[in-house]
Amino acid sequence: MKKILSAGALILAVSFAFAGGSQDKKGAAKTVQLNVAHNQTSLENPYAYGINAFKEKVEELSGGNISATCYHGTLGENENELVEKLQMGAASIVVASPGFMAAVGVPEVDMFSLEYLFKSFDHWEKCLDGEFGTELAKIINQKSGNSFRILGYWSAAVRDYYGKKPIYRPEDLKGMSIRIQSSAVQQQFWKGCGAIPTSVAWGELYQALQQGVVDSAENDYTNFMLKEHHKTKNGHYICETNHDFTTRLMLIDGNFYDSLTAEQKKWVDEAAKYATKVERQKTLEMAASSKAKVIADGAEVVAHKDMDIDAFTAIAYPIQDEFAKKNNMERFLKMVRDTK
Repeated sequence: MKKILSAGALILAVSFAFAGGSQDKKGAAKTVQLNVAHNQTSLENPYAYGINAFKEKVEELSGGNISATCYHGTLGENENELVEKLQMGAASIVVASPGFMAAVGVPEVDMFSLEYLFKSFDHWEKCLDGEFGTELAKIINQKSGNSFRILGYWSAAVRDYYGKKPIYRPEDLKGMSIRIQSSAVQQQFWKGCGAIPTSVAWGELYQALQQGVVDSAENDYTNFMLKEHHKTKNGHYICETNHDFTTRLMLIDGNFYDSLTAEQKKWVDEAAKYATKVERQKTLEMAASSKAKVIADGAEVVAHKDMDIDAFTAIAYPIQDEFAKKNNMERFLKMVRDTK
């Protein structure tokens, strides 16, 4: 695996630095200490609820044989730092944006970055919890040489445009800079809309929008509300493009996972499943309240029904087809499109 120097704009990371997992001389499993972190500083972020739920459940299931300490943005707001910790062995699990894997030899994972791949949260959930998600998890594990093993698919809700002016159709973006993630297929999509994709660290985006360094950005209501991006000069207009029902990967180092006892694996798996359920539910709950807060703060919203979504999907679908053909993922794309 190549070392990641920059993982781009990942949305979050959850890392577990395990102190043990082997057995002592008497054959009893050693106590395992976990450091659990994500890159968002707000305790109200769904990711915070998710890692707190993991801590609660894994300690309950293990009867204290596994303990966890949660870090909310304090181990780094830049996700690439946390991914590097994973690669160096300082962290054993991360929950992160899939895009970074494309740079380290798993191009198939960039399928999650395709705009307008999913139609709704329900569609997303059926795909990820079905054959599509199961088979893609196997590819990720195999292509990464067991460096990444998926424990769960987390959601970061649905992403929308927000910027210095309202948009209704792709041509409204012509010549505008937009902060996006580093994914090649996402850059292709926004360039197809006439925009100028720009890279800005998440922790620096508020200032970039306020000072006019970038004209716009895209994210979900909860994440940009908690960072108050909608209060900036270039974040005032939110337009519900609904272009990305977002996937985050809860990952464990596969080689480390294999070193755990069967009982420890069961505890980690069950706690991850529980945390995934909690995180998804909190994401849905907070989406509506976050939108209400944004509007109450004075931001202006263009509703999804008032957007020319067909014009955006006309740009997105050929990119999906091209990606699938290039990466031998036609069968996976058909799975998504056939899921109702």
